[in-house]
Amino acid sequence: MFKRFIEYYKPHKRLFFADMTASLFISVIGLVYPIITNLMLNVLIPNKRYKLIIAAGAGVLFLYVIRMLLRYFVQYYGHLIGTRMQAQMRTDMFTHLQKLPFTYYDNTETGHIVSRMTNDLFDVAELAHHGPENIIISSLTVIGSFIYLSTINLPLTLIIFACVPVLLFVSMHLRKKMKDAFAERRVTTSGINAATESSITGIRVTKAFVGGEKEMEKFQKNNNLFVGACHKAYKAMAQFHSSSTFITDVFNVIIIIAGGLYLYAGKIDFGDYSTFIVSVNIFINPVTQLIGFMEQYQNGVSGFARFIEIMDEEPEADKQGAVDIGTAEGEIEFKNVSFSYGTEDGEVLDSVSLRIRKGEKLALVGHSGGGKTTICHLIPRFYSLSEGEILLDGKNINDITLNSLRSNIGIVQQDVFLFAGTIRDNIMYGRLDATEEEMIAAAKSANIHDFVMTLEKGYDTEIGERGVRLSGGQKQRISIARVFLKNPAVLILDEATSALDNTTEILIQGALDELCKGRTTIVVAHRLSTIRTADTIAVIDNGRVCAKGSHNELMQQEGIYKDLYSLQFRANDFN
Repeated sequence: MFKRFIEYYKPHKRLFFADMTASLFISVIGLVYPIITNLMLNVLIPNKRYKLIIAAGAGVLFLYVIRMLLRYFVQYYGHLIGTRMQAQMRTDMFTHLQKLPFTYYDNTETGHIVSRMTNDLFDVAELAHHGPENIIISSLTVIGSFIYLSTINLPLTLIIFACVPVLLFVSMHLRKKMKDAFAERRVTTSGINAATESSITGIRVTKAFVGGEKEMEKFQKNNNLFVGACHKAYKAMAQFHSSSTFITDVFNVIIIIAGGLYLYAGKIDFGDYSTFIVSVNIFINPVTQLIGFMEQYQNGVSGFARFIEIMDEEPEADKQGAVDIGTAEGEIEFKNVSFSYGTEDGEVLDSVSLRIRKGEKLALVGHSGGGKTTICHLIPRFYSLSEGEILLDGKNINDITLNSLRSNIGIVQQDVFLFAGTIRDNIMYGRLDATEEEMIAAAKSANIHDFVMTLEKGYDTEIGERGVRLSGGQKQRISIARVFLKNPAVLILDEATSALDNTTEILIQGALDELCKGRTTIVVAHRLSTIRTADTIAVIDNGRVCAKGSHNELMQQEGIYKDLYSLQFRANDFN
């Protein structure tokens, strides 16, 4: 993990070395004060060298001005390095997230991902900046003060520094406990983010069902877990700081007693004794800083570990030797396809075999949970098969690059997702290099152009998060326009009109019929009246194809399709 962390310093190595050099000089300048103090007490003041006293003071002031400028450099450019590293990590994470399979998102809440990309990486950036800086400044100051004090009186110096092993022992003993506690706090923070994200996304449902108290209960549960984790984390931190600070306080006691005895015995003069008192305080400050750095270190290491967890998730990948299929013809064949989501529910599909010729329409019908949507998800390789194979134009989809496979497939779903932005942004998502004329033509084909023209800003109208400012039918037509612009060879309509009222469905159905022309189409429909003209209707039940044929052929058979159709027909009569 350490090696991977160091890799992020490489693009900024010049600025990093400049930052570390500045930190080095800051530590060196910090040792000047006790040296000048000793010189004044032992030489300049006893010999009444007043001009040199003023000159020495002026020299120290000049060095402090230099140290101020160096600290400015370290604070500004050091944080800049951390920010740039954080931005690169965030870019790498976002890029990697785009490549992860659907299974990862099935098992991971959005709030947890957002927490790792924001809170965790911020702590990593702070560690990236302050870590090397604190280690260099503090370590050099401690070493430098030890060397200087040894030149004055080695036995007394060794007595003082004998406390260091005790401090290290206490730090190492309490470090793991604090690390584990802060890692637990991070997990609970992610839980709060996830609960908040879920609640805000579903705020309309919450209000509609007067579920505020339930959402508050769920949020409070995560909030209480967070408070509990913080209790553990801060208790561990308090033990760490109080114990280590006590040891540093002992330094002052030791110098007072030991130094006083040495002064009494005549083994040290008053000037050296005063220098020891000043120098020990200079020594204690970096030790305290290193102790305080441990908390930041734990946060940064925990954050980077969580970052690595995501980066180590196996991404979607093209098979070695996979080819770009170009523009597909659109013939699709399922050969004994079986699939399981890896849960206790077992196989979702069991030995499914289907063939859809170029330009034909296949309708999938059956009871909910039978596997219809799963079939649709397997064609663009959103999931990997358990057994069997799927062919596109006679070529196994595993032998086709993901980009070229998915470029040939257009999907219109029941749950339309629109990005926050403008109508133009969402239609152009179908093909980012399309011209204005092509976009408008796609909108006209989807029967949305006339509506857009009634808006004050037309295609530049902001639609809000997930298109909240639009009706269901308007959102669906924009998603259809997006597919028109993509112009795929294969079209998947997964219950595209099931959430719409009858009037809107008729309007949308016209756009969908236009979209289907000349394309191989797979339709999942709950209203069987809309798929009577399909070339083939496959009845899916419990993951198997239990019947297939045209509408008329299936109506002549006793079975699920006839039962479903008759049930809907009677329901329509009743309505």
